[in-house]
This record gives sequence, C-alpha cells and structure tokens, in this order.
Amino acid sequence: MITHDVRVHRSEENIAREDQLAWKIAETAVDPVALDGEVVDMIINRIIDNAAVAVASLNRAPIVAARAQALDHPVTRHGSGATVFGIEEKSSPEWAAWANGVAVRELDYHDTFLAADYSHPGDNIPAILAVAQHSGRTGADLVRGIATGYEIQVNLVKAICLHKHKIDHVAHLGPSAAAGIGTLLGLDRETIFQAVGQALHTTTATRQSRKGEISTWKAHAPAFAGKMAVEAVDRAMRGQTSPVPIYEGEDGVIAWMLDGPQAAYEVPLPEAGEPKRAILDTYTKEHSAEYQAQAWIDLARKLHGEHPEVTDPQNVEKVLIKTSHHTHYVIGSGANDPQKYDPTASRETLDHSIPYIFTVALQDGAWHHVDSYAPERAGREDTVALWHKVITEEDPEWTRRYHSLDISEKAFGGSVEITLTDGTVITDEIAVADAHPLGARPFAREQYVHKFRTLAEGVVDEAEIDRFLAAVERVTELGTGELDQLNIRAAAGVIDLAAGPKGLF
Repeated sequence: MITHDVRVHRSEENIAREDQLAWKIAETAVDPVALDGEVVDMIINRIIDNAAVAVASLNRAPIVAARAQALDHPVTRHGSGATVFGIEEKSSPEWAAWANGVAVRELDYHDTFLAADYSHPGDNIPAILAVAQHSGRTGADLVRGIATGYEIQVNLVKAICLHKHKIDHVAHLGPSAAAGIGTLLGLDRETIFQAVGQALHTTTATRQSRKGEISTWKAHAPAFAGKMAVEAVDRAMRGQTSPVPIYEGEDGVIAWMLDGPQAAYEVPLPEAGEPKRAILDTYTKEHSAEYQAQAWIDLARKLHGEHPEVTDPQNVEKVLIKTSHHTHYVIGSGANDPQKYDPTASRETLDHSIPYIFTVALQDGAWHHVDSYAPERAGREDTVALWHKVITEEDPEWTRRYHSLDISEKAFGGSVEITLTDGTVITDEIAVADAHPLGARPFAREQYVHKFRTLAEGVVDEAEIDRFLAAVERVTELGTGELDQLNIRAAAGVIDLAAGPKGLF
C-alpha cells in the first residue's frame, strides 16, 4: 500500500491533477490487476448476503415505494436496463440501483467496515451490478468493479472521519461506487476522475438522518449515493466535468465540511499492480441491527443462558455497559437521544439503541429481524422497566481497541456490569461478534447461504433459491447478457405491484 498525503491547497498553489486524491482513486480504478481467489469468494458471499437481506425487505414500506419509483423509469434508449429485486420488470440502471440499494439497506443487516468512520461497503454492489446488467458486461467485469468499490471505500474509511463533523458516511460511498463503475466499464482515468468528483460533490449530507427520531431515509441514503454515482459516471462519460480539486480545494470538502484549512490526512491505496484485497477486512452481520450492536447481542444471549435472573427488572438495580467512544456516543446513552429509550420509537431508532437491543436480547436469548422490533415487543412492561436501567459509558481502552490498526486486537464490544438488587455484580465482556472473522463462529460460505435460505423462506420458491445460488457461485463464468441471473424473484403473490404508492411520476 502507498500512503498519500492529502491536505487543503490554496487556489494559487494550483495543485496538479496527478496529486489530487480523486485522481489517485481513479488510478486505482484503472489498474487491471488480477483478483485473488479469496477475494472473488468473498465477493460471491456478499452478493448472496445482499440478496438475503433484500428479499427479507420486499414488502416493507421504503422498498415498496422505491420499487414503484424505479418502475416509473423504464429504459427507453441505449442498454437493456437493470433488474429490480423480487420482480421480472426492469428499470433504468440508476433507478434499479436506487430500489435495490434501499432493499439491501433497509434492515441494517449486511456487511460493515468500521475504522476512522463507518461504512457498509456492500452498498456499492447495487449500483455496480445495475450498470453491469444495463451495459451487457460479464461476471468477470462485475467482480472487478465490486473489488474496486470495496477497495476505495474501505481505505477512505480508514483515513477520513466524517461523522465527527456530522457528515453522513455515504460521502465515502459516492466516490467508491463511481470508481467501481469505472473499473467495470473500463473507463479511462480522466473520466473516472471527473465521476469521482461529481459523486462526492452530490453525496455530502448531514448525519441528522441517523440522529434523534431516525426516519426511513436511513435506508434511502446509501441508495441515493449509489444512484448519484451512476449519474455522475453518465455525465463524465459525456465529457462533463466536476469541481476540481474536490477534496483539496480551499472551498472544497475538507476545508469546509471536514477538518478545515489546516487539515491533513494519510489515505492508503494499493500501489500499481498490488491486488485489491480490502473486502477481506470487512465483516457481515448475523443480526439485523447496527454493527456495533452485534457483539452485544451475542453477549446478551450468553448471559440469558448463564444468569436467567438478570432478565427480570425486579432483580436488577442497574446495567452499565462500558464500550468505545463511537458506540457510546452514536448508539448508546451518550447520544443524549431520549428516543433511544422510547418504546414508541421507530424501528430505525431502536436499531440504533444499544440499551434497547441489549435488553431485548438479554430477555429473549435471541434476536429476530422482525419480532425483536415489533411495537408490542418494544412496549412490553418488563422490557421497558429493564431497558431504562441500562446506560453506557466510554471506556478509553475499548476506544483504543476500536481504533487499533492491528486486526488481532481491533474490537467492537466492551464489558458489562449488571448490579442486582441484592448487591451481586455480574460482569462479562466481549471483543467481537461471534460472526466476526475472529469471533466464536466466523461466517463462511455455509453461513451466508444459510442466512439467505432462512430469510428467503416463504418469500422465494425453493427452485428459485437454488437457481440463484448456483448462478452466484459461478459469477465469474457469466457472460454478456447473463448478469440478470443475479436477480432473485419472489414467489407468486408475494409482491403486489398495483399496491405501490403513487407519487409524482
């Protein structure tokens, strides 16, 4: 890897194009390096993972609305269009990226990478796949594009923190998806450079979408970034240019949205000829909840079995969770969001509440992507009583481990102290989720397939499940026009297209 120094430049410095981060991203995208076999295997896993969480969402309101929007934008000119999860009908690629991106993101149930900032790198896949289908590319083209998308997003997330400036993490997704599409299409450096700049410029937004009363936009935000990336590539291919320098300019993103005119970042990217392996640093979710809740669900399940007395609020005086800065301030009591303790809060809000998630997993000894968020579950009297006894606090050591660059000690958990009314104190800790590569039960192909089959049950016919899995597992063999096989179609009667909400189009 090469570490690139990135800082703000005054206009009169006239920073050379070759020294700009967007250009270096484009250089990574055009590098024709071959992919390692384990990278291809992981890309297959993540295509399966995305499809799993998408089919589980097909009749949720945000997906129904996004799908209806996509179907109002059919392809009328060049290309064959792109598939939309669950149905036979196609739409234009940017709207397919939109609809499928919402479906993938809705349940907060797919892959993650956490470092200086947050990310769900699997959000790259819907946009890259939609363009691949529309443009008649091969499976080999697709996996190269996905590898680039992961490479760029992961390395931006390692180096540049967005959330401390209240900028949503999709600002790293726009450029990564644009770069991945550039690799997929075999575009030149200049075109990708312009597309990356446009994608960044149009995807910077505040983190209010993940604060307080969290709305359905949480699922739409990454889909919007993917859609913007598709449109940015289209404009750049037509010779249209972007703000330059987009990162380093004195009125650019870094100077006014991030660390300011004196800012300096060190961004790692592969050197020429170096394999793109960043996807191997990422991890998926066993549970439908914010990633920083994954380990806590596993610890709560363990405590449920070992100490059943802690599930009754009458036995518990308080529950203190000691964890990292990010976990405490984003999904813990440090966020100072009263909604995180509100039994009438939205699913999106409860998904970002460690006090709620830990309480339900502790009482149930399990976690379900629907039942655990049901209004009647959140409003249960004994749950509310115990939930309001759970607080979080930052622990410097867990914060250090969260930010560690040593994968063997990087951690997303913490420790818990449960004080009972009789004075007994029960303590335990967990560093990473069970499904993490260093966890108790790391996810491999078998677990990805099981997750897909479980979530598709009752939604997709068994023969269609088998067909889809067979197609994904031979993705690199799929030729021109065969990428539609990576769509998954719902069983008859599952989706009622006539029930879609009406809008402007």
